[in-house]
Amino acid sequence: MAKFVFNVIPNVFFTGTIGGVPCILLARHGRKHDIMPSDVNFRANLWGMHSLGAKVIIASIACGSLQENVKPGELVFPDSVFDRTTGRKSTFFDGSNPEAPGVCHIQMHPAYNEKLRRILMGAATDLNLKFHDSGFGICVEGPRYSTKAESRVFRSWGANLINMTMMPECALAKELGIPYATTALVTDYDCWRDDEHVSMELVMKTFKENAHKAKSLFVETVKRIADEDWTEEIATMKKAARDAVMVGPEVVIKHLEF
Repeated sequence: MAKFVFNVIPNVFFTGTIGGVPCILLARHGRKHDIMPSDVNFRANLWGMHSLGAKVIIASIACGSLQENVKPGELVFPDSVFDRTTGRKSTFFDGSNPEAPGVCHIQMHPAYNEKLRRILMGAATDLNLKFHDSGFGICVEGPRYSTKAESRVFRSWGANLINMTMMPECALAKELGIPYATTALVTDYDCWRDDEHVSMELVMKTFKENAHKAKSLFVETVKRIADEDWTEEIATMKKAARDAVMVGPEVVIKHLEF
């Protein structure tokens, strides 16, 4: 029986199989995409995935590009993230859940699981999808888009992408000891270019055109994930997460046992 906490909404989860592999699909923004980025209950979503038995997590995000060479319609497999959000619950270890006692100083390098990233890139290569094998995104609070000044500053920092949901999702997965990686679907050039401006119409048009890429990529990736032994990887991540929690060794943290 799954144990839902953090006010989870159970109907955002869909369970089934892909190629015979048990899978859980999460509608991050709700079934009707009616939850704005700041209001997404990331803790409930991730704890719900854990409670339903998820062993690894692959995610997709729509992103704007901050660099000329990262073109709309392409994929990026980020290897890091810059968190510019301000109002989100970003840890399980805040005293609100007795199953997550103490304070967790989780290590965020690498931000994404390298084994999962390589599996995703291998699948993308075999599917002949155009992708970038590294890069980092700026995660902003939203729901508004950036000003031109903001976009150009982020670009000057060397960021490749801008998005509203990259964080705290990957940090929470780390606190659970779950390997996690994301696929960025580039939808637009944000607003730093003088000849092009971001709009919801443009974002949705490009996203829908590229949805089939994400679908085929994830179907292939799920098969490859199932072919791997994740025992050691998960144990390593759970140990790292447990070691990051500031409580005595006698305290049992059930979700980090391995």
